[in-house]
Amino acid sequence: MRRKMSIRTGDTVLVISGKDAGKKGKVIRAFPQEERVIVEGVNIVKRHQRPRPGVMQSGIIEKEAPIHRSNVMLVCPRCGQPTRVAKKQLDDGRRVRACKRCGEVIDR
Repeated sequence: MRRKMSIRTGDTVLVISGKDAGKKGKVIRAFPQEERVIVEGVNIVKRHQRPRPGVMQSGIIEKEAPIHRSNVMLVCPRCGQPTRVAKKQLDDGRRVRACKRCGEVIDR
């Protein structure tokens, strides 16, 4: 059974391991089934693109590749520190994500 991902599209994350460790970026896309995320400016790979009608660019292009969720850590918007994610229940019954360090609610 796979766990629910605590990182979503639009979150700012810090890469904690791998060749891009220490870089911060915004999550462009999340793949919950594969437990992977694509982070802006991180894990850049080179791909060969054939020239075809309708394709913007051909030749060798650089693009972001997915990175496993265990290699990134959410950055709290309030304290600016990388943090684990806590689940907090609000007064109206909704369950939201919260910062483990400062307790700030992360969900918009």
